[in-house]
Amino acid sequence: MRFTAGTISFLALLSPVPSGLATSSKHATSSKGRASELQSPFSVVSSGQDNSTRRAACSKGRTSAFQECCVWFDVLDDIQENLFDGGTCNEEVHESLRVIDAPNIAGTRLTSLQLTFHDAIGFSPLLFRQLKFGGFGAGIHLSPYPRIKFRPMNRISPDGSIMHHSDIETNYAANNGVDEIIELQRPIAIAHRVSFGDFIQFAGAVGITNCPGAPSLEFLAGRFNFSFAAPDGLVPEPADSVDKIIARFADAGFSANEIVDLLGSPFDSTPGQFDSQFFIETLLTGTAFPGHGSHTGEVVSPLRGEFRLQSDFAFARDSRTACEWQSFITDHQAMTQKFHAAMSKLATLGQIRELLTDCSDVIPTASPLTKEPFLPAGKKLSDIQSACEATPFPTLTADSGPATTVPPVPH
Repeated sequence: MRFTAGTISFLALLSPVPSGLATSSKHATSSKGRASELQSPFSVVSSGQDNSTRRAACSKGRTSAFQECCVWFDVLDDIQENLFDGGTCNEEVHESLRVIDAPNIAGTRLTSLQLTFHDAIGFSPLLFRQLKFGGFGAGIHLSPYPRIKFRPMNRISPDGSIMHHSDIETNYAANNGVDEIIELQRPIAIAHRVSFGDFIQFAGAVGITNCPGAPSLEFLAGRFNFSFAAPDGLVPEPADSVDKIIARFADAGFSANEIVDLLGSPFDSTPGQFDSQFFIETLLTGTAFPGHGSHTGEVVSPLRGEFRLQSDFAFARDSRTACEWQSFITDHQAMTQKFHAAMSKLATLGQIRELLTDCSDVIPTASPLTKEPFLPAGKKLSDIQSACEATPFPTLTADSGPATTVPPVPH
């Protein structure tokens, strides 16, 4: 990139707000507080309103802590009806609780919460320090929607780049299949004039609440509709080693245990529930491949029709993560709390939280689980390959009836 006088002025515009200016703004003091709003790149002004008790009136008699959040109720109605089949834990949701995906396997596709991860993990402080990412030779996309606030651009993810630059990022092997959900979401974001970065995170947060047992995730709005295309190689793949995946997440600021916290409940026998069956079933001894044999990044599964990723198998048995994995089996509260915390961290990677508005009160509440964790029918405790040496494996009862099978996901 050639730097000219005009370029230097532009970079100055995108630099962080000087600390001296920030003293005139009203910053959030908690996760439920409102951050200052930057109405111009050249000045910082206070909102001039204390929203601690007063609530904004939104559509259909609903209220929010902040007026800026009202648009998200309208987005909520739209995606529940037109993306999530009337608010059900459908295909767009129940395969979506993934961090490391199976992009090249027939019959799988990436969905809403997966997209939140694929957009957010395209973030690398290491590459930024090496001047290999963050605008140095990368394309720039600006969409000046009126609802979007100015944001200092020294931080870059999750910014909607996977939607802005789908012509580039969907060509990466790890993002194979993500184009379908992008094309479903893009027109909705445009129709409501919200940023792609905000919309991707919102759709993921809303989607999982259609699944019983899921937590209500934090949702912060106000990401600027500006992005650079993320470089290839930042999204982990299921065939990657545990060491490689841990290193990639460490670059983004996550510990090994936080990787486990992010996994949610994807490829298991209860895909319509946010439960711990995934953590149980991944520890069962594998017996066969579903479908037509093995694919890259796949290992044998314990249940007919169930898909198992190589990376899941490895993390469940690695000494660095095995105890975190096992701890979620009978502690649903810990599982949801840690998932919530890790998702909040993921959703604000590279963002400045104080410049975002907390619209978490728009996110619905999921219905509770009605069933305790169990071994699939036909399995017994001796089928478990426990790898946590610090604590014994919990006692579980096997489901009754014929051996559990997992039916194909309906399209």
